[in-house]
Amino acid sequence: MTEIEIGRGKRGRRAYAFDDIAVVPSRRTRDPKEVSIAWQIDAYRFELPFLAAPMDSVVSPEQAIAIGRMGGLGVLNLEGLWTRFEDPRPLLQEITEIKDERAATRRLQEIYSEPIKAELITQRLKEIRESGVVTAAALSPQRTAEFSKVVVDAGVDIFVIRGTTVSAEHVSSAAEPLNLKQFIYELDVPVIVGGCATYTAALHLMRTGAAGVLVGFGGGAAHTTRTVLGIQVPMATAVADVAAARRDYMDESGGRYVHVIADGGVGFSGDLSKAIACGADAVMIGAALARATDAPGRGFHWGSEAVHEELPRGKRVDLGTVGTTEEILLGPSHTPDGTMNLFGALRRAMATTGYSELKEFQRVEVTVAR
Repeated sequence: MTEIEIGRGKRGRRAYAFDDIAVVPSRRTRDPKEVSIAWQIDAYRFELPFLAAPMDSVVSPEQAIAIGRMGGLGVLNLEGLWTRFEDPRPLLQEITEIKDERAATRRLQEIYSEPIKAELITQRLKEIRESGVVTAAALSPQRTAEFSKVVVDAGVDIFVIRGTTVSAEHVSSAAEPLNLKQFIYELDVPVIVGGCATYTAALHLMRTGAAGVLVGFGGGAAHTTRTVLGIQVPMATAVADVAAARRDYMDESGGRYVHVIADGGVGFSGDLSKAIACGADAVMIGAALARATDAPGRGFHWGSEAVHEELPRGKRVDLGTVGTTEEILLGPSHTPDGTMNLFGALRRAMATTGYSELKEFQRVEVTVAR
C-alpha cells in the first residue's frame, strides 16, 4: 500500500471516502426486476440489506415496526428517549424547535440526563416483538453488562453493541471492561458489534464470535468526531480493509462468515452501491432516514455523541425532509439527488453493471474518481 510523506518524520496511507470512488459498468447488463438485493444474517432474512441506525431521530418503536414490514431492520436505541421517558414525543418536538445550536446541545444533555428505566426497555421491545417483525436493539459497550439480561429476557432477536469505536481489547483501570468474547459466547442471540475502521480491529472483533461487524468511525452526518478528536477514517477504505479481514478470518476459522455492515457516510443512494462494491453485505442508515416526514426527528438528526455530558462529538443537524420513509427506501422518487428510492437505485446499479446478487456485486470494478 502506497504511503505519502506528510513530513520528514511522518508518513500516512492514502485513504478514500465513498465520494472519491465510482463503480464501473461491465460488459453485461440485466433487467432490474431480475436482481435480488435480499440479505440474510443468522436465521433472519431481509428483502432490503440495511439496518436503520439506533438513533432517536430515526427509530422509534413505531418506526422500527414500519421499517421491518418494508423489508429492513429497525434497531431501537435502548439508551435513548424511549427508554428514559414514558412518552418522549413532547421532548422530540421540543428538540426540533430549538433555534440556537449551542442551546440545542445544552438542552440535549439535560434531557438525556434522565436515567434509563429497565421496565421501559421491556415495554418497548414487547411492542416491536408483538408486531411480528424481527426485533433488534442497541446498547453501548458501557451499558451492555448492566442491561443485557433485561434485553434478552424481553425477547430481542438481534443484539447490537454500538459505540463510536468498539475494541475487543478495551483497557481500563477504573472499571472491569466488557469481555466481548465471553459475552457473545454466553448469549443465545446473534450479536452485531462496532464500530471499527481498520483491518486489525475488525479481525479481533470477528474472533469474539460476532455475527456482524459495523464499519465506521466519525463519518456520520451528525458527527463532529474529526473536529473534536481529530479522528476519522474514510469509509471506502475502511469497508475494503474490514472486508479483507473477513476474508482472512474465513480462512482462519474454517469458513465462518462474518457480515460487514457499513455504518457512516451512507447518505445518498449511490453510497449504498459503493459500500457494497467495497465489500459490505449491508449498510446502516441514519441521516437518509432522518429526512423522512414520518421520522421521529422530522428532518432533524442527532446521535448519542451529541449528548455526551463531558465532550460532545456530534450535534443536532437540520437535514430537512424529502418524503415518507417508504418513498425514501422504495420510491417513487421525486428528486434527482439520491435522497429517495435508495434501494431502487441499488437494484438499478447492480443491473447496469450486470450483477444479480449482492455477494457478486462485491466483486465489481471500482475506480478512484477524484
